[in-house]
Amino acid sequence: MSNAPRGHLPAPVPGLASALVWGAGQLINRQAGKAACFFVCFAALVGWEMGTGNYYAGMDFDARGNGGFFVKGLWGLFTLGSQAREVTLTGLTDGDNSIILLANGLIALLTLALLSIIWIWSIRDAARYRASLNAGGERESSLDYLKRLWEGAFAYIMLSPGMVLMVFMSVLPIMFGILIAFTNYNRDHLPPKNLVGWVGFDNFGAIFSVPAWTQTFLGVLVWTFVWAVVSTAAAYGFGFLQAVLLANQKVKFPRMWRSIFLLPWAVPAIVSALVFRSMFNGQFGPISQWLMDVGLTDERIYWFTDASNPNLARGIALLINLWISFPFFMALVGGVLTNIDDSYYEAARMDGASPLQQLRHITFPVVHRTVAPLLILSFVTNFNNFGLVYFLTEGGPDNADYRFAGSTDLLVTWLFKLTLNNQLYNIGAVMSLFIFLIVGTISVWNLNRSKAIREL
Repeated sequence: MSNAPRGHLPAPVPGLASALVWGAGQLINRQAGKAACFFVCFAALVGWEMGTGNYYAGMDFDARGNGGFFVKGLWGLFTLGSQAREVTLTGLTDGDNSIILLANGLIALLTLALLSIIWIWSIRDAARYRASLNAGGERESSLDYLKRLWEGAFAYIMLSPGMVLMVFMSVLPIMFGILIAFTNYNRDHLPPKNLVGWVGFDNFGAIFSVPAWTQTFLGVLVWTFVWAVVSTAAAYGFGFLQAVLLANQKVKFPRMWRSIFLLPWAVPAIVSALVFRSMFNGQFGPISQWLMDVGLTDERIYWFTDASNPNLARGIALLINLWISFPFFMALVGGVLTNIDDSYYEAARMDGASPLQQLRHITFPVVHRTVAPLLILSFVTNFNNFGLVYFLTEGGPDNADYRFAGSTDLLVTWLFKLTLNNQLYNIGAVMSLFIFLIVGTISVWNLNRSKAIREL
């Protein structure tokens, strides 16, 4: 016989009860344990809001002055403040800090989004359980439900703390940066003295409507692509060549050579950049002095500061990046080569294939198929290679046609100058959004075309 309760209660009724008061539907369904769990979450939400606000102001209540964490947070997110601070003889008066309001509003919004998952869960659970009872299903105790939930959703339960942490450590900063792109947050609107306001797509329009911004953006964008493509291809090609040579049985002491070639990778890239910056110093660097001593040049070469020859600085930067990054691909390709079956080469030699043909038709396809996803990651790394460019050239030499950028600046170093040096946070946020869209689109497109990804 069925254990369904007497009387027929429509399934939406417990769901509606849980929508109004979390856990009320479970209580109607006589599941006190589940009702208590959902109600505790509801009480925590209400208690948090009431405890951080002042809801006893009567008719004088307003969200800014009396709202709790969630109400004031959402108010601040939409308005970015309504009262600016003023300078007086005693200091700054009380007022709103737009950036803090924006951050608190995002925290409140994301917290409500996570809590809404529990709210929807309580509604669906109450309605589904009542529908099951109405259909003649057996009653299930709260303890049995928790056991079934633990067994069926163990993976999700274990992953949920990481998901919550990711929301506040990754999603929150990304959303903050995106929203800044739609404000006028710059050196003319700096909190706490000034309020920041929403300006819509004006910042995006400025990039393409103001000639100085457009020329700088397109110039830096083209160089960034050239830098990323050439750096990745050169490091991969040279690392592949070194790995193939070291795998040749005619090479003596391959481990010694491999250890020597890995040294540039072992040294931190920033340290290498600073050392090379000193060596290529146009005024005091030993390389310019040596070229003069041997008679190759009549005067010192200003490698990184000669505005009349920016390609010199770009070429040197590419060579130094090659020196730093090729050992990674050498080690990677070397590991792949050890896993290629010798029978492939034996069959190729029996068919009369030359060493170059074996390299082209056996070695390279096998290696490239394995390394392709890492090539995409290397491209993304070089696209955003802030450390090497900034510590080596600081974006120089200067370019009179660019706005706040030099001839070797990448998008990421230009973004740094816009924000930290010139306090144009809104334009910097637009640049960061462009970088995200460009890199994300290219990465997804290439990964989808990669056989290594399609076979996962």
